[in-house]
Amino acid sequence: MVYRQTESATRRLADKRARILAAARALVADGGWQAAQVDAVATTAGVATGTVYRHWSSKAELCAEIVASVSAREVGIVQSVAEADGSPAERLEAAIRTFAGRALRGRRLAYAMIAEPVDPEVETVRLDYRAQLARCFERVLRHGIMRGAFPRLDPAVAAACIVGAFMEALVGPLAPSKGTGARADRHLIDQITQFCLRAAKVKT
Repeated sequence: MVYRQTESATRRLADKRARILAAARALVADGGWQAAQVDAVATTAGVATGTVYRHWSSKAELCAEIVASVSAREVGIVQSVAEADGSPAERLEAAIRTFAGRALRGRRLAYAMIAEPVDPEVETVRLDYRAQLARCFERVLRHGIMRGAFPRLDPAVAAACIVGAFMEALVGPLAPSKGTGARADRHLIDQITQFCLRAAKVKT
């Protein structure tokens, strides 16, 4: 009986933690890191402010976990596209288009994930996000180099350059003050993709 009560309490704590994290993520997606004040997160999640601090010691720690959870999802999606069927060039293009398209559809959260000023603790996790993305592209490039589809470059360096290029190109359009439409977004994705493919010496 004691074991069942403990298990139930643990489950309730986990559910509450997940609810708080989801509330914080929603606030960031709507208004950036500034919107994710601890009292606002608590109100949105329907818990007391002290309950938030029971799970995270600070706002920075909570925001760092948001980056970790969102980046894990995004990296998983890009990785699945990069490992799908097709030539190395097709997979590289699909992965770039997937990342850029998803960023532009969820632009406020994407801006927070890649460009908005943050605490050093959050920036550390954000840099790891870039590194994980680069490893996805490195595998595609390495495979393409082995098959002769890409020139013999250092795949790790080339992947970091590609990730840096498309993230930098997205920063301005993702900024909250921007109001680009669907047509402009499609043009941006096309231009980013063409540049990255040409950088990898793929004919477009």
